[in-house]
Amino acid sequence: MNGIFYKKKPIIGLEFSRTGLRVASIDREKMQVEGYGSIELDPSKVSDDLSASREYIIQNLNKLYSEKITGKLDSKRIILGIPTIKTFARTFNLPSDQESKIKSAVDLEAEQYIPMPLENLYIDYQIINRAKDSLTVLMCAAPKKYIDDLIDILEEFGFEIALIEPSIYASARLLEATKEGGMPTVVIDIGPGDTDIAVFDGVVRVTGGLNMGGNTFTLEIAKKMDLTLENAHQLKVLSGLSPGPRQAKVSAALRQPLLKMVDETKRIMRFYVDRFPDAANLEQVIIVGSGSNVPGLGEFFTNELIMPARVASPWRSLNFSGDSQPTKNIRSRLSTASGLSLVDPKETTK
Repeated sequence: MNGIFYKKKPIIGLEFSRTGLRVASIDREKMQVEGYGSIELDPSKVSDDLSASREYIIQNLNKLYSEKITGKLDSKRIILGIPTIKTFARTFNLPSDQESKIKSAVDLEAEQYIPMPLENLYIDYQIINRAKDSLTVLMCAAPKKYIDDLIDILEEFGFEIALIEPSIYASARLLEATKEGGMPTVVIDIGPGDTDIAVFDGVVRVTGGLNMGGNTFTLEIAKKMDLTLENAHQLKVLSGLSPGPRQAKVSAALRQPLLKMVDETKRIMRFYVDRFPDAANLEQVIIVGSGSNVPGLGEFFTNELIMPARVASPWRSLNFSGDSQPTKNIRSRLSTASGLSLVDPKETTK
């Protein structure tokens, strides 16, 4: 029965952030993109209290589905990706003989490390490793009001929400599916307004993030070099940090936000090493997301982290039909929605 059900109602990946809405539908077996769409949001109109932005979000969902879809989306059953920075994730160990008390252990961990009362949180957990004498538990929490407001908005539009997860999980899933992340990896997902960072070694172990992204780069170049936003964006994506007549000025303009990203990445790497001393060594840094379109970015992170780093294009392994090829700019925005749509339907029934 489940096979027929999911064939009739395929899963759509929907990424929501304060800077945009992205959707994608992918045939998991063929990695064939069946439909996709993207629309930008004005972050000044997306309030932290999503209920105040209800009309604006629904208006843009209608515009997305009526004007911005390429291909077909045969369902409104969605896997929802929310900004990782809106979530709290931690990994901890528990003696194997305490598995029956895992819920209490998760609540205790949340009380100690999350600066919100438990009654204001949705908390979920997953056992990600079983050793001889211990369990490794991944806990993830999100504010109830944020989730409830978002669900209300999306259900009013007609979506059926099968699963909700932090966006960085979807990015890691796409990297794994396209063989970009086949070793212990630090994933840096630079979006327009936020940057998500995670350690991935078969599962997401640690997450973090910053309220800055590709738009921050553009604004800094415009401000420091007295350019229009359009000219700053062009300089960012065409020259970036690569050698050239303006390299010194662009590098100086981007240095502060980039070093903040480096510091957060180092913090997450230290946490991983401290929490998992017996785990495999981290071997690479992979940078994805629409804000990663800065020439020389991989070399910068390689030098700062003293670890091989590169900008990856996992969407290149997705198969688009000939008449629906997205522009490079749009394609780079689809990685999270694509990773969401690759969730195994069985995961939504657990």
